[in-house]
Amino acid sequence: MDLTAAEERLTTFTQALERVSALAHAKLPPELHGHLERATALVKHRHVFPTDDGKHAQVLSSDGARWYPVNGHCTCMDASRAPQGLCKHRLAFGLYRRASELLASSTCGVATSAQGAPVALPEAPASVNVRLCIDGHECQFTMRDADEARLVERLQALLTRFPQQAKTTSEASTPAQPQTPGAPPVCPHHGKSKESTKATGTFFCPSKMADGTYCQWRHPAA
Repeated sequence: MDLTAAEERLTTFTQALERVSALAHAKLPPELHGHLERATALVKHRHVFPTDDGKHAQVLSSDGARWYPVNGHCTCMDASRAPQGLCKHRLAFGLYRRASELLASSTCGVATSAQGAPVALPEAPASVNVRLCIDGHECQFTMRDADEARLVERLQALLTRFPQQAKTTSEASTPAQPQTPGAPPVCPHHGKSKESTKATGTFFCPSKMADGTYCQWRHPAA
């Protein structure tokens, strides 16, 4: 979406979004205006979650029931019917990216050195890392945003989407508990164990992982 921003100072993401939405309405054909309005609402309701590289995104449907991956195209039913393939999910991601760029340039400006050479813009004002276990795979999410409050909302939405996985990762990160002399050994991840009924003197962890399989801890180790 090739939009030209007016020379005005913006201080909030909402201001930048409204500016970009107005420019998009002026540039794109009238048959896309309804899609633009719905796309703007998706962004305002924090339904756009870009990847760390900013090239792709997951967009939540208006009713919050389904996620659509957006990476140059969209899998929603409207994508094949919308003019130029610009469904509200693709437009929402485009608006989000352009509003973020506009806010960053308006807030920070493009600094130049004494020789007039451009200087790189600073890192995003707010960022957070979170580790989750998804389908048995440990993943790390890095989220960045120009607005701290919006970043917190995005983080809360991510943790809500993967509640059990986040809990499992938290448990897996628990430090190993000290052993009491003479007490049965305990799993360093889940803090408990159970003695085998088939091999006296051996113990196993009865806890399940996020993918439904059991923890592989054994004592003594195989």
